[in-house]
Parts: sequence; C-alpha cells; structure tokens
Amino acid sequence: MDQADKKIGDWILGVRHELIEYGVNVVYLALVLAAFTVHQRLVLAAHDITYTNYWFALIEALILGKVVMIGGILRLGRGLEDKPLIYPTLYKTVVFTIFVAVFEVIEYAIKGLVAGEGIAGGLAEFAEKGFHLILADNLVVLIALIPFFAVKELGRVFGREKIAALFFRPRDPQ
Repeated sequence: MDQADKKIGDWILGVRHELIEYGVNVVYLALVLAAFTVHQRLVLAAHDITYTNYWFALIEALILGKVVMIGGILRLGRGLEDKPLIYPTLYKTVVFTIFVAVFEVIEYAIKGLVAGEGIAGGLAEFAEKGFHLILADNLVVLIALIPFFAVKELGRVFGREKIAALFFRPRDPQ
C-alpha cells in the first residue's frame, strides 16, 4: 500500500467516525427534543390549542448535532478535563449552550440576509420570539446537554468502546 492509499484510507475512516458520531448525537438530541415537543403539544392541547410542529425536533436535532460537532472541532470547553468529571461535564454543557445560542442568533441574521431583510431584520425576527421563549429554548438545550456530555466524558476517560460495551453488549453473569 502506497502513501496515497493510506491517506485515502485514513480519510475514509475519519469520515466514517464523524458520521457515526453525528448520527449518535442526532439520535440522542432528537429523542430529547421530541419529548419536549410532545410535552408542549399536550400542554397546548389542554388549552385547546393545536400544535402540529412535530418535525421541529428532528430538524433542530440535525442542526444541534452539527453545531456540537463544530464546537468539538473548535475545541470548545476543553479547559477542565483534568478535574473530576462533574466539572468538565457542566463546563462543556454551559459553553456549548452558549455556543448554540450564538449560532442561533447567527442563523437568524443569515436568514434575514437571504430573505432580503438584512441582518437587522433577521435579528428583529429573533427578538420577536420574546425573552421567555428564548430562555426556555436555551434551558431545554442546557438540560439536554448534561447527560449528553456526561456520557461523552465517561467515554473520553474510560474509552468509547468500553462505554459502548457497557450500554449495548450483554455482560457475563457474575
């Protein structure tokens, strides 16, 4: 095998790894966000308000999964990895929640540009959501990311394969 073939093989393995990680991120986030979507639907139904925005959880999970991966590439939240696991877990949760919030503001600014309303128009649309809804959305992301990063930190310390085996493979009876 020559050097070019090795580089291509390494690249394919890297892409495969990234796609698997993205898929796991999206599945977890979709399940959590779907639970909140069903909760919102049931609360609104109690007030005779129809809520049919079911695809929102999946679309948001696809976006959040990619945002989390971009944050990982940027090495966000790497400051406390030598401390007990609670510290890097909570630190990464807060850092990534802020990153997601900033990304959402940028997303609205870009949507404003694409729609011909300019950055200010996009930001005005974001602000129209209201403080309480923006805060609630970010609280959902914060809570969803705590167990997400807890498992990732366990994988970082003990090895991803060991954590996967603990969760998904039968254990020998003792």
